[in-house]
Amino acid sequence: MNLNIGIKALLLALVLLLCAGQLCATSFGERTAQNLKDRGIQPWLIVIFISMLPIVELRGAIPVAMAVLGMPWPQAVLLSILGNMLPIPFILLFIDWFFDRLRVFRWGVRFTDWITERANKRSAVVERYQELGLAIFVGIPLPGTGGWTGALVAKLFKLPFWSSLLWIFIGVLIAAAAVTALTLLGLLVVT
Repeated sequence: MNLNIGIKALLLALVLLLCAGQLCATSFGERTAQNLKDRGIQPWLIVIFISMLPIVELRGAIPVAMAVLGMPWPQAVLLSILGNMLPIPFILLFIDWFFDRLRVFRWGVRFTDWITERANKRSAVVERYQELGLAIFVGIPLPGTGGWTGALVAKLFKLPFWSSLLWIFIGVLIAAAAVTALTLLGLLVVT
């Protein structure tokens, strides 16, 4: 009986964390969507753009696509996955080069060290389970996880490019399923 109470409490805490983590991403995504919509940008392009943004990714794009832009969920999910995955190969290929260029500046050293430290702090599951851990890390829609951070973590652990891309994609699919379910249940709402 105590085990059931513990599992229910854990699930409730997870749902609350997911919802709290989405508030920042969703409100930023909503403002961005409304701004782009007011400028005459097509809704499908807005969803792709929002889901390409770091931090927001598909966690903010799916609720915005459904609630603000009135898209049916299959279209919102497909466009959000596409947009979320578009920058990932470039991050995997060029993040080292980009960080090297930033590190010539004092603020660049601080910034890249901060980003690397944040990614390392969140990457215990990847360190333990490697590629499968990468999918889990990306798939759990909590703040600080997602495709962008997953790509950085994959580079930190020197995981192979194609393997990283595949497992990040699987993680993005998991996150899309979770965010879509929460949105359809009304737990992620854009206000």
